[in-house]
Amino acid sequence: MNSIRDLFGPMRPPFLVLTPACVLLGLGTARWTTGHIDWANFILALIGALAAHIGVNALNEYVDFRTGLDFITQRTPFSGGSGTLPQKPELAKTALWTGVISTVAVMAIGAYFWWLWGWKILPVGLLGILLVVLYTPWLARNPWLCLIAPGTGFGLLMVMGTHFVLTGEYSWTAFWASLVPFFLVNNLLLLNQFPDVEADAQIGRKHLPIARGRRTAARVYAVFNLLAYLAIIIGVVQNWLPPLALLGLLTLVFAVPATQKALQHAEYLPKLMPALGMNVLVNILTPTLMAVGLLLS
Repeated sequence: MNSIRDLFGPMRPPFLVLTPACVLLGLGTARWTTGHIDWANFILALIGALAAHIGVNALNEYVDFRTGLDFITQRTPFSGGSGTLPQKPELAKTALWTGVISTVAVMAIGAYFWWLWGWKILPVGLLGILLVVLYTPWLARNPWLCLIAPGTGFGLLMVMGTHFVLTGEYSWTAFWASLVPFFLVNNLLLLNQFPDVEADAQIGRKHLPIARGRRTAARVYAVFNLLAYLAIIIGVVQNWLPPLALLGLLTLVFAVPATQKALQHAEYLPKLMPALGMNVLVNILTPTLMAVGLLLS
């Protein structure tokens, strides 16, 4: 059992639950706009999205091990990686190959959807591959690109990509729904970077909490949370989303205290930690509840 756990460690299985939540939102927009679901294409899209998430996780674990970050980072339940490779350094090449094979799987699934729907899938597919490959070695060294890359992958690309492979077209409904995980997943990675500031700075990373400080990053976190929930409300008011999409607002019960803690305790990590947990709940439950609303509408 330990060997299996070590093998899957670099994939970060507990974090993969975010992927089905975002893909489900794309399923919801497709169902609401067309009235039907192609379950075979949905399953294939979900597999591709999981492969992309596994790929970026495994490559991130490998790079963090090779740069020495794993040995100096302050690991928490929400940040700092799985801790597998420092304990089992012989698995480093396995982690690398996991990332490579997962990325190749994404490309293969993307090639099928290209054959099925044509060139319009290419912008989503190519940008997705670039995010997987470039996030850790390059994007993490630019504070603004690092800030928006996670939400671009899980929001704009994953939600709109799922919608497209199920319908063969893009829509304002899919775009507006994708803005919610865009802002929330940006915030997920942003807040998780707070405990890693000192360690990340030592290896040359330059995300927003390093470049602008934790207090400024906390203000950006608050703004992004506000924009995520405004996107739901505006989408419903403009009839781009059904009224039941307002179910996503229920997670304000977690988002509001998480935002308060981020603003009040940006520099004091022990009191900030509950916000990281609530932030995870917001990211998983908000797109899931919106998807339920779309599927029931």
